[in-house]
Amino acid sequence: MCAKELSNYQKDVINRYYANLDTIMLGKLADIVTDLYLAETKAKYDKLWERAEKAMQKLKIPQQIIDHIMQKKDVQILAKNLQDWQK
Repeated sequence: MCAKELSNYQKDVINRYYANLDTIMLGKLADIVTDLYLAETKAKYDKLWERAEKAMQKLKIPQQIIDHIMQKKDVQILAKNLQDWQK
């Protein structure tokens, strides 16, 4: 299978995605916070916390803060930090 060259348009789309990755990840983390408030089962709750941890890592949040949030697993703490990160 030979590699196909990307068109200029495709390169521009990819560059814009990575240029806006922080904004995209903050939006995804906000969705996760909402879903955590609405989670009905322990399995879903745990899966959402895993996704939240990965999103925080992609946002390059200091590991000490991530560890604190993950240790507490308090949605309100995550939501408060998210508000600060969105400023």
